[in-house]
Amino acid sequence: MRHALIAALLLGAATPAWSQAAPAQTAPAATPPTVEQVAARMDETFRRYQQEQHVPGLVWGIVRDGRLVHFGAAGRHDLESDRPVDVDSLFRIASMSKAFTALAILKLRDDGRLRLDALAEEYVPELRNWRYPTTDTPRIRVRDLLSHVGGFVTDDPWGDRQQVLTEAEFTRMLRAGVPFTRAPQTRFEYSNFGYALLGRIVTNVSGRPYQDYIREEVMRPLGMASTGYDISAFPRERRAIGYRWENEAHAREPDMRDGVFGSMGGVQTSASDYARWVAFLLSAWPARDGPEQGPVRRSSVRELAQGLNFVSTQTRPGLSGGEPCRFAMAYGMGMIAAQDCDLGLVVRHSGGYPGYGSYMMLLPEHGTGVFAFSSRTYTAPGAQVMETALELRRAGLLVGRAIPVSEALAANYAAAAAMFGAGSIEPGRARLAMNFLMDRSPENWAREFARLKGAVGECRTDAPITATGALAGTFTWACARGNLQGQLLLGPTNPPTIQALRLRVAPAQ
Repeated sequence: MRHALIAALLLGAATPAWSQAAPAQTAPAATPPTVEQVAARMDETFRRYQQEQHVPGLVWGIVRDGRLVHFGAAGRHDLESDRPVDVDSLFRIASMSKAFTALAILKLRDDGRLRLDALAEEYVPELRNWRYPTTDTPRIRVRDLLSHVGGFVTDDPWGDRQQVLTEAEFTRMLRAGVPFTRAPQTRFEYSNFGYALLGRIVTNVSGRPYQDYIREEVMRPLGMASTGYDISAFPRERRAIGYRWENEAHAREPDMRDGVFGSMGGVQTSASDYARWVAFLLSAWPARDGPEQGPVRRSSVRELAQGLNFVSTQTRPGLSGGEPCRFAMAYGMGMIAAQDCDLGLVVRHSGGYPGYGSYMMLLPEHGTGVFAFSSRTYTAPGAQVMETALELRRAGLLVGRAIPVSEALAANYAAAAAMFGAGSIEPGRARLAMNFLMDRSPENWAREFARLKGAVGECRTDAPITATGALAGTFTWACARGNLQGQLLLGPTNPPTIQALRLRVAPAQ
């Protein structure tokens, strides 16, 4: 699946620890544009990519509030016809298939049929006689396969061509054993072979071919009727035929039949179907009360975005020449998670395959997803997907979901405001955690309140607090000669009490 595609254009950077606040939002214009208006401007970027990269067919979409709110297309189904690609054209999405396999594993875990920390050989007996690289090497767990720390060598492009391998051929390979490039659990290294093993686990545990299990337990309940692994099951005229570009000309890639390595990259889908998948994934955020409405628990979907292993750092360009974004990222389960400077939590994956390339990005804090499919080998328009997300943000269209202010946070915030107003901790003494006056005496708190008032004058303390969790929040008080910024942190007591109150004069603009 082309590890270079996985490494490229990763996202994120940490929010400063002091505020623990969400990334600042660009203020909307007086009359903010619509998503459709921003997307229409980005269509030209995708069309230019399609032309410059010699992509026969390219489609892209934006999912928001549970539906496909924008769709774009350029090119045609194949080079022998003039039929344009459309929202129902079928593309293979390569490594973006891994999320389906990972979610199937989590569903089986939820049903009590496997354990993530169990040894993989418990479910694939052929692994029991493998020779590990050192005497102190841990044996591979299911979790290690999900997060690419199984010790296998990066296997692009070898893995792409194993799509056609049969179950019997794969069993012989497993019985013979495979060489390790390093001890498991010592480093992230992207492995298609590892996800083929996960497909075998799904098959063995469920008692059904993994393709059938995922189709019947995940895809069909989501209404993804045009999505599957066997390309021969769909009319050829709907398929975007895959090509590679070499010697300044297109060459037809062979149609690889469905096989055992499909669990790492064999899914074929359309934009209309994939939008259902993106909407389902996004619906897992935020955590909340209420009935489950999807085929897999919301909490399990959110596990896909938990970075499970070794963190790497990268830099992406800023929007329109802006400051570059330096960030850290980690692989979760079939997804890469990062904390972007501008976009907050980003969950994404690329795909590269003989004849196809793809890219998807979820912005869970904003209920928005962007994706694109291409019918040329290893062309994943990740830069264009990222630019679309950043343009939506710059237009003020990515507004983070507000965290409700809990009763405990509201009550303790009122006590903190009263203490500042009185210049003494006395109005809030009953709400202080046991550490509060050990960390700073009442006399020192009185001096600190006086110092701040001397710097900014009288303040209005009735501004709402912005929750960063049920027990923490940030606020800004407008004062006569400036502003005060504050953070309130409650302790894990019952009832919650104030363990920290931090105030500072806001930096001059």
